[in-house]
Amino acid sequence: MYFDEFLERIPKLEKIPLTGVVSHLKLAPLERFNSLINMSIDKQKVRSAAVLSLVYKNENGEASLVLTKRRAYTGIHSNQISFPGGKAEKHDSGLQATAIRETEEEIGIQKNKIELIRQLTDVYIPPSNFLVSPFLGYTNSIPHFIKQDSEVESIIAVRIKDLMSDEYLTRRLIDTSYATKIDVPAFDFDGQIVWGATAMMLSEIKDLLKNTL
Repeated sequence: MYFDEFLERIPKLEKIPLTGVVSHLKLAPLERFNSLINMSIDKQKVRSAAVLSLVYKNENGEASLVLTKRRAYTGIHSNQISFPGGKAEKHDSGLQATAIRETEEEIGIQKNKIELIRQLTDVYIPPSNFLVSPFLGYTNSIPHFIKQDSEVESIIAVRIKDLMSDEYLTRRLIDTSYATKIDVPAFDFDGQIVWGATAMMLSEIKDLLKNTL
């Protein structure tokens, strides 16, 4: 999909119903099924976070989105692939401000270059007790990524046409902070394995884009 075509779909993307749990279940690890179907979260007790799925035009004019690989550290999400984002801070005016601030900090895209399309369906991450609010946005400027070395190991580009193709769906045995050899559905983008909450969010974006056809 070319970037201009993505821009043409934005009016529909802004209005069509979110696909939510239906999309999330397609890429959810098996142990997440019951919690997704019977989700009852005390929002007073969870930690809030926000991420941004940022679409941009690559060097070939194609619509691509940005993922980041986290640096290795002692923690639950070490070395995982995710969207730019992080926990909400008291000075943020709202969760969309969190998503934009974190994106600017982690990959160097200035906030005035980011256009938000809409908020997507929240995803709860039990191991870290975060309720993550994803946002979909884009930039019209050719991005010059500057990664935050303390947080980001590398920046990963995913073409929208690859996201839309079932060819990149797979299953993997994953070792996590809480279990080993878990069989999970995932995306395999040229050897970059995306699973868990990020894959679930990508699944909703994929379904929403298909619904704009």
